[in-house]
Amino acid sequence: MVVMLGALVLVLIAVFAVLHPLVTGREAPVWSADEEPSEAEFRKRVALLQLRDVEYEFAMGKLGEEDYKAVKKELAEEALAAIRAEKEEEGVREGAAGIEAEAELEEEIAQARAHLKGGVFCSQCGQPNPAGSRFCAECGSPLQIPEPSRTS
Repeated sequence: MVVMLGALVLVLIAVFAVLHPLVTGREAPVWSADEEPSEAEFRKRVALLQLRDVEYEFAMGKLGEEDYKAVKKELAEEALAAIRAEKEEEGVREGAAGIEAEAELEEEIAQARAHLKGGVFCSQCGQPNPAGSRFCAECGSPLQIPEPSRTS
């Protein structure tokens, strides 16, 4: 009898915890306005991801040098414009925003190239994986890690 009474109390507490916000009209937002990226930040993210993808495509030989240079130039201009807009939204002066934007873009490109040089490409799907990876992040295939050369 005591066990049943204890179980009933626990069920009532659980029902109260679930129904209380509904009855009182309280609600919790699914997302916060602070977490929502601005249009400039969103454009910057997209342009930088596209630049990274172009670097991968070129490194894998899927993109010729002429096409690579043309696409990279176009995407770099988009990324610079978005970074400048983001800096201006943050209150950075226009001239300084341009200098900071170019530095930020060059840093992003350098990081992408470093990942390409240090990473391993999957022989099955072509996905670039970080250095030290044993399995492909895309398809799960085992990666063939080159043996370090020994000098005698």
